[in-house]
Amino acid sequence: MVEVALGIDIGGTNTVYSAVDRNGNCLVNGRISTNDYIDFSMFLQNLVKSINNSISSFDQDKLELIGIGIGAPNGNFFTGTIEYAPNLKWTGIIDVVSSFKKYFENIPVVLTNDANAAAIGEKVFGSAKGMKDFIVITLGTGLGSGIVVDGKVLYGKDGFAGEVGHTIVYYDGRECGCGRKGCLETYASASGIKRTVIEMLETSNLPSVFRGLNENEVSSKKIFEAATKGDQISIDAFEFTGKILGWKLADVVAILNPEAIFLYGGLAQAGDLIFNPTKKHMEDQLLKIFKNKVKLLPSGLSCEQAAVLGASALIWKERGI
Repeated sequence: MVEVALGIDIGGTNTVYSAVDRNGNCLVNGRISTNDYIDFSMFLQNLVKSINNSISSFDQDKLELIGIGIGAPNGNFFTGTIEYAPNLKWTGIIDVVSSFKKYFENIPVVLTNDANAAAIGEKVFGSAKGMKDFIVITLGTGLGSGIVVDGKVLYGKDGFAGEVGHTIVYYDGRECGCGRKGCLETYASASGIKRTVIEMLETSNLPSVFRGLNENEVSSKKIFEAATKGDQISIDAFEFTGKILGWKLADVVAILNPEAIFLYGGLAQAGDLIFNPTKKHMEDQLLKIFKNKVKLLPSGLSCEQAAVLGASALIWKERGI
């Protein structure tokens, strides 16, 4: 019998899950669409069905489920609820943990913000082993941040500390899904770099593979591919994105003094295109006492499994792994 923790990552587009053993091996994997469900109860019903089918296909008699860890946008560790998540169709406050326990009786269920889960995953299974002070920045559709101080995730009084993505970089800037304007994630994210390219196409005469295409045909992946082939607008978009992110990370360093900042998520897979300008502009803006001291690193977890490893680590951390 193999002990496993079920890691679930609820994203705005898809929800992925995996049964993870204590060594970080993903033994059972699956996914369903999040975006297809306006009603949370119907989503949960189909997610549980998918999970049970996946475990059965592995031979459930060989697995012992010791707990369920869930990472989700605006997930509150203290209350077990998702609260007013801008990237999800479910509105208001969703009692996730209580809903899961109706299907998984007598099994611990823990929920936190997806970026906090990523930070725990980095500490348990990734490159932050042994670090006490670090930050994980998730560059997906939006921008999430998980902050670890003195070995513990920073939750704050109400469970929502560390919303770096919703700090302002341009007052009266781009509209954000949170209802405000100029948030970091509207610039430094997969959706943000897409908006940057579209704006550059309107204000520049430079040739680009994206000229003549509609907005739905532009994506962060295509921007990366175009940049590697020399598309100047795409290259400039990465430079601009890194500049904005670097500026903000310099502010974060001034407040938290971390040993390292880890970048992961789809946009982080662009490698030097995003890391080089981010590092340059962060160092340019750092106070002298911090210069050349903070490591900017890629996640030590594979992009495909990082989210579920992070979610499962919520359970393994309680086991002292």
